[in-house]
Amino acid sequence: MPRFARGVLKFQDEIFPSRKELFEKLSQGQSPEALFITCSDSRIETGMMTQTDPGELFICRNAGNIVPPHTNQTGGMTASIEFASAALRVPHIVVCGHTECGAMKGAMDLHKDRSSLDTLPHVREWLGFSRAAVDIVDARAAGMSDEERMRMLLEQNVVLQLQHLRTHPTVALRLAQREVQLHGWVYDIGTGKVDAYDPEQDRFIPIAERYGL
Repeated sequence: MPRFARGVLKFQDEIFPSRKELFEKLSQGQSPEALFITCSDSRIETGMMTQTDPGELFICRNAGNIVPPHTNQTGGMTASIEFASAALRVPHIVVCGHTECGAMKGAMDLHKDRSSLDTLPHVREWLGFSRAAVDIVDARAAGMSDEERMRMLLEQNVVLQLQHLRTHPTVALRLAQREVQLHGWVYDIGTGKVDAYDPEQDRFIPIAERYGL
């Protein structure tokens, strides 16, 4: 913890003064460009990956970058999605998965053996929101290696969570009004590569190709 405390002091003494104008602007409110939903894995650094400043992303993180389908039961993800969509009116929502995802490994193991997460009952229930992605992999991945199956699961989970997003009333309304766009990404921790989902081709392609960069 002393290392983190020294980091705070460096931020206060060096970083904050050098960006004082930005932080003064942020103190008046926020207007992020995107709701960015990603995994809580400590290896994912959203600002570094997207090269964004504070205030540009409204970030939600959880195990497995999961979006529970909308229900009348209030939860942190549901409330955050509603706020970002209806109050902040973000024009983009990104669901970003990543390689070496422990949550997706857990989802795969859970499908094989429900007792594998007996000591983590809340994790087991949470990963149930990825069950359809696991089922799709089981149906399509005959003959694939474990690595190929996991890559397919990472991608199918992102697509599934995009489907779940559409069940949230505020998102559905803004999609109908063409006021928000949904994006699915998979980030490779080892290479830095990001692939993005192309709904027309129903597959993930390099991010530069997806956005014509």
